[in-house]
Amino acid sequence: MKAVVFDNDLKLDTNYPKPIPQEGEALIKVLLAGICNTDYEITKGYMGYVGILGHEFVGVVEKVNSSNPDEQKWVGKRVVAEISYGCDDPNCEWCAKKNYRHCPERHTLGIWKKDGCFAEYMTMPVNVLFEVPDNVPNEQAVFVEPLAAACEISEQLHIEPTAKVLVLGDGKLVLTTALTLSAQNLDVMLVGKHQNKLDIAKAQGVKTQLLNEFKSEKIYDVVVEATGTASGFETSMSLTKPRGVLVLKSTVATGKELNLAPIVIDEITVLGSRCGQFGPALRLLKNNRIDFKPFISGIYGIDDAIEAFEANKSKDSIKILIKMD
Repeated sequence: MKAVVFDNDLKLDTNYPKPIPQEGEALIKVLLAGICNTDYEITKGYMGYVGILGHEFVGVVEKVNSSNPDEQKWVGKRVVAEISYGCDDPNCEWCAKKNYRHCPERHTLGIWKKDGCFAEYMTMPVNVLFEVPDNVPNEQAVFVEPLAAACEISEQLHIEPTAKVLVLGDGKLVLTTALTLSAQNLDVMLVGKHQNKLDIAKAQGVKTQLLNEFKSEKIYDVVVEATGTASGFETSMSLTKPRGVLVLKSTVATGKELNLAPIVIDEITVLGSRCGQFGPALRLLKNNRIDFKPFISGIYGIDDAIEAFEANKSKDSIKILIKMD
């Protein structure tokens, strides 16, 4: 099969072995997949991963390796999948709660110990599959993974209806987060540097403002930092009111010294937030609460996957998709 493989170099392998589903796994024909910034970071050495890239996809189950008739129901279904699965040991506190992303023995699609979805076929355990509602097109379903990550904030944190929420940045995950919180009827302000990206959120009812025009005030109950920069972290601290919550939605790897005194002085709660559950994300899409069509900057065939990765580097690109057929 054709697959986009990273092994010190990024390449399209046209003769990669087609995967064989293990017990309890589904063989999935990939229809559409999305390039994430994590995929790009892996090509720069993140996680030390080698193999097929990609973790955002929608596909159709062709086969299930299981003697359990209940699991055969997946054949023919259009699906998405949580990106991590665990050891499934009943004594594992994380797997018992289906919170596989924290299992010490986890596999993570296209990131850690598991070939990803930038291929014509892939496998995943049936216990992490979710059926895509009929009214949700592939071009929306492919966004379920980042949408679930945005939904994770409200799973971790109860935000009062009267709270003032600020989202800082204007990348793919930032826009998704702002739209998700707004879809939950919260008072959201999105602040970023690129008007064309802010306009996407503004068209769907989110208040927006350019960073260079934004009045910096320490008045926000919840601030979501998703710029991925040290300066963004510092700015976020300066905007979070005393006893407010600062949500870190992106990793900040920096050698720069950070003054964390404001966290103590203002008694700010810092909350790390990563992946999320797919159920709430699919419900938002089923109910047409968020439209991802304006995110799509290009759709490339798998034969042009390397070109797609180059297009993803452009500052003007928001989301690049790869179509497998």
